[in-house]
Amino acid sequence: MTVFASYPMASLYVGDLHPDVTEAMLYEKFSPAGPILSIRVCRDMITRRSLGYAYVNFQQPADAERALDTMNFDVIKGRPLRIMWSQRDPSLRKSGVGNIFIKNLDKSIDNKALYDTFSAFGNILSCKVVCDENGSKGYGFVHFETHEAAERAIEKMNGMLLNDRKVFVGRFKSRKEREAELGARAREFTNVYIKNFGDDMDDEKLKDMFGKYGPALSIRVMTDESGKSKGFGFVSFERHEDAQKAVDEMNGKEFNGRQVYVGRAQKKGERQNELKRKFEQMKQDRMTRYQGVNLYVKNLDDGLDDERLRKEFSPFGTITSAKVMMEGGRSKGFGFVCFSSPEEATKAVTEMNGRIVATKPLYVALAQRKEERQAHLTNQYMQRMATVRAVPNPVLNPYQPAPPSGYFMAAIPQVSVPPPRPICLVYMTCNLACLINCCHLATSLNVQVYCVWN
Repeated sequence: MTVFASYPMASLYVGDLHPDVTEAMLYEKFSPAGPILSIRVCRDMITRRSLGYAYVNFQQPADAERALDTMNFDVIKGRPLRIMWSQRDPSLRKSGVGNIFIKNLDKSIDNKALYDTFSAFGNILSCKVVCDENGSKGYGFVHFETHEAAERAIEKMNGMLLNDRKVFVGRFKSRKEREAELGARAREFTNVYIKNFGDDMDDEKLKDMFGKYGPALSIRVMTDESGKSKGFGFVSFERHEDAQKAVDEMNGKEFNGRQVYVGRAQKKGERQNELKRKFEQMKQDRMTRYQGVNLYVKNLDDGLDDERLRKEFSPFGTITSAKVMMEGGRSKGFGFVCFSSPEEATKAVTEMNGRIVATKPLYVALAQRKEERQAHLTNQYMQRMATVRAVPNPVLNPYQPAPPSGYFMAAIPQVSVPPPRPICLVYMTCNLACLINCCHLATSLNVQVYCVWN
């Protein structure tokens, strides 16, 4: 399959843009390659800030290919452009076909160096070294046009030296695949982590504790510079069954008056991911529990405190919490009241919204999650924009619709519209016959006449 067949629209994705790059700058950069249909810098719906990427649509695929070949990694405003064919079909982007993963990269390897290294194996659709604020994170991705090119790259480059570092090159795996593999490895663990056994433990004592469960490859108590135990260690068994038995029987047992923890040893990244998953689950559970029972109350009087807020809302049901938000010891003018049931919360909204408490009328509504508020604001913004765009623009040719906001469009021949007729203001002091004569004259001269009777 050729590039032209895959991407007949001749559309390029341009990434890694500086926030200040505009459509006009990109037009100036790309127009030497050939006629351009449109350019769009993608922006945040609300703030209109650049998202760091754009689409450049050429009239001819050959011009788009020329731009890709000659301008990739050129610098605009101090940043090299990352250009690739635009893949509008998300299933193609997410399929993983032709996509490879490279890790253990030297810090000096950037997008261009990675592209130059792997372009020998086939046509590259996209290429990226993953970076943070400190530079390269040591890994990246190359997406080839074909599966065969990706296989050639893996075969030739895996284990090779790049800038004196041995790199790993393999097939890209989705997060779902990686998590499934981690789960399988976790179920077959052989390395056991033990903690909370005190500072009098050494390797021999740990061996006495765990040696009965089966042959061990290594047993190690972690120590500080002075050789004193840090209170934790590891036992690596030969077989998973022995490791599992040690965990089942020893976890929670007392040793020298301490309750020891025994569990599967995890890498730091794995522990962090597991803690993150647990935190997200707790967060989701908490949001679900408070859905429909938590009220947002604003326009509070400055003198209103938690106790007064609870007192005002207590007639409507059981309150689990009432909190006025403070800053520097002063009320921020809003707070939250949480009821034990959605019915109580709904009744409180009905009765309390608009009611004057102290000196101000309250605004009371069901509290929304951040995502819900953003979605609501986005929806309001889209409705406003739709209303604005529906109003005819008298400056534009009425036969040529205005382009969407943020687009640069090449000039298109316009349908000619006759200019407005000149206007003549006539002060009438005569009779109706004079008026008729004036109208005939105006018609012959193509002039609009407005009459003012004296």
